[in-house]
Formats: sequence, structure tokens, C-alpha cells
Amino acid sequence: MSSDFLLPPLPSGACLGVVAPAGPPREGTLAQVLPMMERLGWRAKLYPSCSGPAVLGHLAASDEQRVSDLHAAFSDPEVDAVVGLRGGYGCMRLLDRLDVALLQSSSKPLIGYSDLTALHLLRQGAGRIGWHAPMPASDWHRGEEGWADALALTACLRQGLRVGDVLGPTPAPHPLTRGGPVVQGVLTGGNLAVLVALMGTPFMPDLRGCVLFLEDVGEDPYKIDRLFCQLRLGGHLNGLAGVLLGSFSDAASPDEVLADYLHPLGCPIMAGWPAGHATPNLPLPMGACVALDARARTLAVVASRG
Repeated sequence: MSSDFLLPPLPSGACLGVVAPAGPPREGTLAQVLPMMERLGWRAKLYPSCSGPAVLGHLAASDEQRVSDLHAAFSDPEVDAVVGLRGGYGCMRLLDRLDVALLQSSSKPLIGYSDLTALHLLRQGAGRIGWHAPMPASDWHRGEEGWADALALTACLRQGLRVGDVLGPTPAPHPLTRGGPVVQGVLTGGNLAVLVALMGTPFMPDLRGCVLFLEDVGEDPYKIDRLFCQLRLGGHLNGLAGVLLGSFSDAASPDEVLADYLHPLGCPIMAGWPAGHATPNLPLPMGACVALDARARTLAVVASRG
């Protein structure tokens, strides 16, 4: 296989290990996971956290079980990629309990978004790439649009990821977009609220020189303001190579707030990227080095910075 593959293609019939590191599946969704996996051409291995019992009402299983499942899935030679069942909340509770060396040494991609932002960031510390992508119990079953996103993820997994890949369709012009030189950096970030929650912990990443991707759901503009203010006061908006904005859905538009914080930074910004809690929610390779051309509205995978 060509050495320029950053993530190798997964053949039809590859095994996806499904774990529930965050919230429990909503009623009726877990039973749909295996049939959906089979329709997509995958084998699936569901780990015990997927079946609970739920803890505190908002955790899929105990912290111990969810940690154990993550360790098992990344260690299991049968598993080719690790998929989060759904988001919600819970990954942050696991960070200081995980075998970080194990999760960072495994080349298996982690697939998921939202609360799984915390796990993506943990693995990116060792240069691991994972897919910010829709999850089976929160997205795939949601009608034609959710299934289209599942098919898009399957296509990415089957194609693999290599240097030179151009990501996603070209987004439409957006008032928040600001052109500039083509910039390169590691694609990092994810859910805004989860990223900000890591501030003040050992797990907050250094964002300098990165292309920062952000999205969120159900956050009113004043809450987005508060979250960005925390990032600014903490110095985490300094030295960004560029900014990529996904969907900010299920609340009033925060565009005015986003412009107030981001436009003064002077770095290129590309908004309207089709990823986040809205649809389409197309895969993004978090942890890969990318070239952002906000003027041409393109994003491509590159070998390294510069």
C-alpha cells in the first residue's frame, strides 16, 4: 500500500468496534445499530457499555465499564476502527482514568463527534488521526439525511485518507469567511463547549499553529459569547493558523458573536463547513495536517506543516 496513506482503506467486512464512552442510547436506537452496520457492509462488535445499565441518568454505563471498553476496543486485534455509539456527556470523566499510552499508540481511527471531542484531542497529542463523523445511535437512523451521512462516512473509511485528498464539497460563500494566504496546520478542535470545558485541565491542547474547527448545538448567542470569551481570556485564540466553522444549530444564529471574536484575529476563516450537529455532517480527519484556502474555500490534506 502506498506510503502516502495516513489512514489505510477499510475493506468491506472490516470490523467496527462500537463503544459508549458518553451517554446512553435513546430508546429504540441500539437495536438498529447492527442492522445498519450490516447494510453498510461492516461487521460490528458492540461492547458492554452500549447496553448499560445507565448511571446517573446521563452516562451509558459506569466510568469503569466505559474505560474498560475503550481499552478493549483499541487493544482488540479483530477491531479495525472504534466508533462511538453516541455523544451526550461522559468522555471528560474518563480522561484521567484512561491508559493514554494505549489509546495514543493505536493507529485505529476513532469515529465520532460532539462529546467525543475530548477523546479525539487526547489521541491527537500523539499525532493520531480520527474521524469527526456521525454516530450510529445519534445520527444514522435519522431518515434520508442521516443515512446519507452514514454513507459518506463509509465512503471515507473505504477510501482511506492520504496526502493530497481534498475534503468535502466546496462550501457556499458565507459572510463570516475571511480570505488570506493559504495556511497549514493540524486540524483540531471539535465541539466548542467540550473544548472550553478542558481549559484549566492537563488535557487542554495547545492550539497555536493549528487550524481550529468548531461547531456546537443548542447554544444561544450569549452562551457562544461566554465560551469564546473564555478562550480569549485564556490566550487560546492567539497564534491560530486558521479557523474552520461548522454548524451552530438548534439556536439563534451566533454569526454576529463569532465575527466579533474571530475577525479581529486576522487569520483566514472559512465558515459554513458541512459538519456538526446539523445535516449534512460530513467526516473531517481530526489530527491530520491540512491546507486551508479560505479564499478558494478549499481544505486539503498535506504531509506536514509548511
